[in-house]
Amino acid sequence: MATQTIDLPITGMTCANCARTVERTLSKTAGISEANVNFATEKAHVSFDPAQVKVNEMIERIDRAGYGVAQATIDLPITGMTCASCVRNVERAIGRASGILSVNVNLATEKAHVTYLPGSTRRADLVKAVENAGYGVLDLSTAEAPEDAERALRQAEIDRQRWLVGFGLLFTVPLFLLSMSRDLVMVSVTGSVNGHIGMDGMALGVNPALAWLLWSGWPFIFGLLATPVQVIVGRQYIVGAYKAARNGTANMDTLIALGSLAAYVYSMAVLVGIVLGASATIGDHVYFETAAVILVLITLGKLLEARAKGRTSEAIKALMKLSPDTATLLRDGEEVTVKTDDLLAGDVLIVKPGERVPVDGVVIEGRSSVDESMLTGESLPVNKVVGQHVIGATVNKQGRLVIEATHVGAQTALAQIIRLVEQAQGSKAPIQRVADRVSGVFVPVVLILATLTFLGWLVIGQVGFTQAMVHAVAVLVIACPCALGLATPTAIMVGTGRGAEMGILFKNSEALENAQRLQVIALDKTGTITRGEPAVTDVVTLNGLTTPDLLRLAGSAERGSEHPLAQAVVRAAQEAGQMLVQPQGFNAESGRGIRATVDGREVLVGSLRFLKEQGAATEVAEPRVEALQAQARTAVLVAVDGKVSGVLGIADTIKDGSREAVETLRDLGLEVVMITGDNQTTAEAIAAEAGITRVMADVLPGQKADAIKSLQIGSKRVAMVGDGINDAPALAQADVGVAIGTGTDIAIEASDLTLMSGDLRGVARAIRLSKATMRTIYQNLFWAFIYNIILIPVAMLGLLVPMLAAGAMAFSSVFVVSNSLRLRGKRLTGEKPKQSGQRELRTAPAALGD
Repeated sequence: MATQTIDLPITGMTCANCARTVERTLSKTAGISEANVNFATEKAHVSFDPAQVKVNEMIERIDRAGYGVAQATIDLPITGMTCASCVRNVERAIGRASGILSVNVNLATEKAHVTYLPGSTRRADLVKAVENAGYGVLDLSTAEAPEDAERALRQAEIDRQRWLVGFGLLFTVPLFLLSMSRDLVMVSVTGSVNGHIGMDGMALGVNPALAWLLWSGWPFIFGLLATPVQVIVGRQYIVGAYKAARNGTANMDTLIALGSLAAYVYSMAVLVGIVLGASATIGDHVYFETAAVILVLITLGKLLEARAKGRTSEAIKALMKLSPDTATLLRDGEEVTVKTDDLLAGDVLIVKPGERVPVDGVVIEGRSSVDESMLTGESLPVNKVVGQHVIGATVNKQGRLVIEATHVGAQTALAQIIRLVEQAQGSKAPIQRVADRVSGVFVPVVLILATLTFLGWLVIGQVGFTQAMVHAVAVLVIACPCALGLATPTAIMVGTGRGAEMGILFKNSEALENAQRLQVIALDKTGTITRGEPAVTDVVTLNGLTTPDLLRLAGSAERGSEHPLAQAVVRAAQEAGQMLVQPQGFNAESGRGIRATVDGREVLVGSLRFLKEQGAATEVAEPRVEALQAQARTAVLVAVDGKVSGVLGIADTIKDGSREAVETLRDLGLEVVMITGDNQTTAEAIAAEAGITRVMADVLPGQKADAIKSLQIGSKRVAMVGDGINDAPALAQADVGVAIGTGTDIAIEASDLTLMSGDLRGVARAIRLSKATMRTIYQNLFWAFIYNIILIPVAMLGLLVPMLAAGAMAFSSVFVVSNSLRLRGKRLTGEKPKQSGQRELRTAPAALGD
């Protein structure tokens, strides 16, 4: 093979020595005759023999040397694909273009995801390669919205198929009824559909009302009725078969075109024989109705399949429609309506009740409740106040909100969700490899089987040319590569779309497949099982002070502090309805406590040691402190006018639903483990509250990945559930990394699976969704394989007429897509409505003992 040249854009080079290193690395590679690296342009010009070395191998060597190669991706919407063989043809055609690193064509989405070297090829080059292979690429350049243009073009294809079906039925229905009626009468008169009758069309003993069916000119009428169907309806299959043959391949169009043409051409030969008086040699029975019915039934199947495939992507289409087209911008004190696409980070926006939040932002004025169910799956609205984040496309339910835009355009949570779902839907699951391998040889094998069927019946069966041809046509038509190609991607599309509706985002289809095999669920404590922020859990009053007074005095005193524990005390007082005042004479000692005057009373808030140092008598409080610490609480003492008047227990409380989530995971047969950096005593207390029996404590952030490795001993499949930011190494080490958080706080790219809601119960829902999706894929593949394994031999044995074969073939692919669509309405076992509960303070003057 001739030597080729390619320019690789190198990244990571910082000096001329780096360039020499890359050059030396490439030069040592077998198959590379010359490598010149230009540090100024940051490109490597390589001459190589493609028979000995591939571009991807060069990139791998450069990566191992510590550098990188810039890569770009593009998605091409493909038209004209009908089966898995078409997928391979398109992949092969694009793969031949210069600078192509990988091609992934998805039959269900009808898209090609191409990774290539920037500057090595253009979109026009890829389009030309696809068109030369006999397919098309949608041109979306002039459309206002690409998704709208694509939807319109897909609908146009559906309308075209619908018209072809209607046109075909117009001729095929009378052709079928007349032909079948004539055959029945012929059998009753002569004992065979091939029986000979006179030109007068009459036969002895025939009912006069049926005698007209024996007219010898009917075959010519049948030919006239079948020809428009063959020419108009069959054209798409003949053209598709021709393009495949031109590229040295075969696909579903090949099988349909051969099957219908065989019946049609043979029937035309019979007409010529009748005209020439040679019917005794070739026979006088025609099969025009067979050719027409095959084409109409297959086209009907394509129509139903196209409509069903369109519904598999409804979830992603619904997400795209969520974002409002316009927003209300506050400019110089005036409200101005602008396009959402024109917004910039930092813009101040007004969101009125009932409106959708246009972009991600933070509330700077007002308070309201916001419905986030369309993104997080949480059914109840979430209260929003100043300083809290809102997610674009969510619905403002009550009050007027003024927000400052923080993320716009492609950076919003909604845009990331759409991108992630599209990425997952376009990826290939590992289980699809089996179907891909089979579909690669399917059509050639069927052609061989059809040939063997024809020869077998002709030579061994001694049935004559006509009957042998009919059996061979049945074999051609019954084979269905479409079902094999659609079995996995349609289920993946519906499953990932259903997940997006529930706030569950799979990074790719491999993660969706792996989730159903999990055996161990490792849960990070902070932010996953717990809320991730301290809160007052216990209030113990002493020396006659009431709970409201204790919270009011402590909360007012702590208003001057920014310490997380101080803020927890302030929140607890506010949630209890106390009116807080500004403290006087505030003084803080870092990490120990504070002193302030509230309503003329001296208040001390801090640790046991701090109050002792201030001279307070702490003996009465010490048993309470010990009891709280035994429950993994941080004990904060409050002294008023020199007397210890109460103890506050503060802890990072577990989230609502965490215990239920753990129980549900156990019910699924999974082992649940908590990983935390806390000491063993504190960790066990939290674990007991959440219902977890196995704890890995004193694990530093850098040791979490090793903890996951230890859980994987014995080939166990482990999922790590964390916040997606601090747990990146552990998430990467796990078989499935699950990031759990809320809205814009989430690190989508850091995990295999992302839960938009902070609800831990989403883990079980994700696993159930994975199981349901994989169950659907297994059903689809079983049907696709069993259908072909059983019915192809049946057709070879002559037990299936071509018309029934065409109907079965059309039904096969429609069944697969329809079965996948069932996932949309499937209620996952154990799925429960979300419930919210106010955190309760345990007011216990004597609960911890006197």
